[in-house]
Amino acid sequence: MPAVPAVPAVPAVPAVRPCPPCGRAGAETGEGRRDVLDLSRLRALHAVHLHGSVGNAAQALGYTPSAVSQQVAKLERETGTALLERAGRGIALTDDALMLVRTAEEVLGLVEQAEVALEQRKGHPAGQLRLAAFPSGARGLMPRVLAELAADHPQLDLRMSEVDPHLSVGLVARGEIDLALAHDWDITPMPAPEGVRSIPLGVDTCEVLLPAGHPLAAQDTLETADLAGRRWVCQPPGTVCHDWLHTTLRTAGQEPDVAYYVAEFQTQVALVAAGLGIALLPRLGRGPLPDGVVLRPLEPTPTRRLFAVTRDGLLRRPAVRVALRVLREAASAVPSPARCQCHRQSGVDSLKE
Repeated sequence: MPAVPAVPAVPAVPAVRPCPPCGRAGAETGEGRRDVLDLSRLRALHAVHLHGSVGNAAQALGYTPSAVSQQVAKLERETGTALLERAGRGIALTDDALMLVRTAEEVLGLVEQAEVALEQRKGHPAGQLRLAAFPSGARGLMPRVLAELAADHPQLDLRMSEVDPHLSVGLVARGEIDLALAHDWDITPMPAPEGVRSIPLGVDTCEVLLPAGHPLAAQDTLETADLAGRRWVCQPPGTVCHDWLHTTLRTAGQEPDVAYYVAEFQTQVALVAAGLGIALLPRLGRGPLPDGVVLRPLEPTPTRRLFAVTRDGLLRRPAVRVALRVLREAASAVPSPARCQCHRQSGVDSLKE
């Protein structure tokens, strides 16, 4: 009877016990702790740093505040150090936490590069694409853009937030938004932060909205001097439209008398229709006007530049490139004046396909 081959000895399993200080089970290999930094926890801490509180970080990440708190608490246990401390009624990051945040920024940047490279290898747009648009752009352009992207590229997970350019450019720079539709005015260009690229899409023009019985309604065209001493309906402070109106009138030696600060265009139109003031509104996203409101062009014509904003590292991502193409096509349908100087560069770069 042939001999039975010897069964190889089973190697001894190293003892497993909780690994201090995180309490996780791990093998004692003599190599010390490994894999103590979790990317999701670093992302949560990074968001707390950016937004100043757990609640704001949770809103930005789409989590609950308790989930963000748990992530940070786990990171504290895993690193064996305090990361948050009380500062008055709020919280502050410790020195160790700030060091981790700086490291997290580098790590998250590398992760983004890897994601772009993987999508390039797939050869088609895929994954989540986080978009932002200013209110009138969200109303006037984005429905067409989102519908076309969803129909032509079902692998894309599209998300959009309505955000004013004053905020959306910063969100792009911090990595919270991938691509933003923004605008600025010809006399008040918006600078792009380091590492952020602005890609021109087109232009939009503004006209003066008047009550039908207003004295200025008898004129075919208005000049800036005609606007002196008028009562205005205007967007709130901190918005691009507000800044443009004040800069334009002050340049002409006028101080605007703003009686009503209103964010929604349709509310501004309603106040003008009620005879409460005049307004200066762009064409994009304005919608139909009711009876009792008339439009008059203003000379020189106020123009605003429409552009997309993304990070330099995302310019090669297929999803970003196809979204830029669709945005360009949609923006090209916006009526623009025959003569416009708003395509001068002023820090806004072009992007060739």
